[in-house]
Amino acid sequence: MPEKLLEMTDIVKCYTIGDEEQVVLNHIDFSVSRGEFVSILGPSGSGKSTMMNIIGCLDVPTSGKYILNGKEIADLDQIELAHIRNKEIGFIFQSFQLLKRNTILENVELPLIYAKLSRKERRERAAAMLERMGLGNKMDFYPNQLSGGQQQRVAISRAVVTQPSILLADEPTGALDQKTGAQVMELFHELNEEGRTIIMITHDKHIAEHAGRIVKILDGVMSEGVMEDA
Repeated sequence: MPEKLLEMTDIVKCYTIGDEEQVVLNHIDFSVSRGEFVSILGPSGSGKSTMMNIIGCLDVPTSGKYILNGKEIADLDQIELAHIRNKEIGFIFQSFQLLKRNTILENVELPLIYAKLSRKERRERAAAMLERMGLGNKMDFYPNQLSGGQQQRVAISRAVVTQPSILLADEPTGALDQKTGAQVMELFHELNEEGRTIIMITHDKHIAEHAGRIVKILDGVMSEGVMEDA
């Protein structure tokens, strides 16, 4: 049996709005094995963003248990959670989230600064990652000098450079044209074939189908399989 990297049991997330309690995630059980490529597929308002925030340790559930890489997240303090976010999870966003006043090399270096690597080591690792992504000749460029697809490759480089347990991608092709989006998906397949675990959040059924497994979410309830009307 493949090793479970992430395991959620009976996860509930509620928000109080005025006098009413809104249940956003409703008793979810979800697990991911090391090396899997999983899509979480759902329309706007389905709870997938809340699910992503909990997976990424940016939010905590109202109740239930979340174990990531052998650690129960509820037992960790804010410093430990920050370490988890830096070391265990590589975030990839629809809007790239690159620092406009920094070169792409500096952008990829950023998480390695938080990881307290020496300047020499982080430069070498960031440069090697950009070479791997086909951007070795653009290390001194700024984000606004790159195409959308190139910016997303920089964002993926930044996410991968810390060698995280999970790549967590939120609508990674949402800001890209179809051809460029397909190229990003090819890159995801390459990373997954290298053994990287990928969890991709998307509303697009066709993008979701690139994953080895699809979990759909609707009205805060998760189930396996493709959502026909997504």
